[in-house]
Amino acid sequence: FCFLGMLISEYAFCNTCKITEPLNLITPIKDSKHFMVSAFIDHRLDGAIRVISIINRNSLQPLYCVYCSAEQVCKTVHTEVQIHRDHFGFQFHVSDVICKGRHTQNATHVLISTKHSDNSTTEYLPIKKRVRINTFKYNFTVCISNLFGNYNNVLQFAQTMEMYKLLGVQHVVIYKTGCGPDLEKLLKHYETEGILEIVPWPIDQFLNPSSGWNFKEHKGDVHYYGQLVTLNECIYRHMYQSKYILLNDIDEIIMPYKHTSLPSLMEDLQSAYPRVSVFLFESHIFPTTQFEESGKFKQAEWNNIPGVNIMEHIYREPDRKNIYNPTKMIVNPRKVQQTSVHTTLQNYGYIHRVAFHVSRMVHVREPMQVNLSKEQLFVDKRVWDFEQKLIPNVDRTLKLSGLLRPH
Repeated sequence: FCFLGMLISEYAFCNTCKITEPLNLITPIKDSKHFMVSAFIDHRLDGAIRVISIINRNSLQPLYCVYCSAEQVCKTVHTEVQIHRDHFGFQFHVSDVICKGRHTQNATHVLISTKHSDNSTTEYLPIKKRVRINTFKYNFTVCISNLFGNYNNVLQFAQTMEMYKLLGVQHVVIYKTGCGPDLEKLLKHYETEGILEIVPWPIDQFLNPSSGWNFKEHKGDVHYYGQLVTLNECIYRHMYQSKYILLNDIDEIIMPYKHTSLPSLMEDLQSAYPRVSVFLFESHIFPTTQFEESGKFKQAEWNNIPGVNIMEHIYREPDRKNIYNPTKMIVNPRKVQQTSVHTTLQNYGYIHRVAFHVSRMVHVREPMQVNLSKEQLFVDKRVWDFEQKLIPNVDRTLKLSGLLRPH
């Protein structure tokens, strides 16, 4: 971790600040190469303000925090900048800018500044005040980190969303930079339905985002369209709204194998491991190059729908020798401080890797082990257990999205 400006001092000035809020989720910090994203009161840090930010690791400088009350009276303090350690070599990376001072918990707006008393007409972030409660709006929220380019895998997206609904998910959040025209229609349907929250993520207007995870190989300013920024932002955004948060991609389903749903799975896991706050689920690849032979899930009406039909891909790759399967997570967000893609970086409580036979991730994608024949793969028909509800629900969704003509 990298810490800047550890000294906390406070300067109140009685003049009121002219507060305007940014239109975008990404706001440049004046006279720097850094960006503010969103601000939260962190009850676990005695009401300090945590600003999720994108910091240029090669241009570090002292940063100040200007926080303002509802009466628009502002105070300035030094900040503590915590750059997350999993930067994968990229210059710009997700960071927490921590503002500690008197009455921060009563602040309504905040500005990260490079100058000591810069309270000019710069845009101030609204502070998302999340009240600590024991009842939650949602039991399960899925955070899908990034949608970009012309991604148009409509069928798999619809099947995955409908599968998650059957498994007990009530809320899905997507950070959207771009997508294909058919998927746009599907997103609008789910947004209207109320299950989907679309967060505009115009990272490409501010930086040259990488479409990969490794700087040496993929180049660019920031890892995978800012995936690590959005995953952390999503956790804080829903910390007091959702009991659990699933952190995975749209082509991944955290699938219970011993339980019928995620609520019953998590009830058993949490009761068996009461001190665990982060549950890891192994990823298992179902290659899109291998099809089940009966063809019974080749729905004629889906022929013109772009994308992968997950019902046809029931062959699972075996574990690779001496290679650790990557994981995705279900977390208690109130116990997480920082997360990476495959595990958390800082959390309260313990981490538990869930046994393969209890639950694992169904990841339908191009093969990782390209030379394996069908005979070398395992048959895993778990998704078929949901066919009676899944297929009509997908049909209904595609019709309501205007992608499938009614009979």
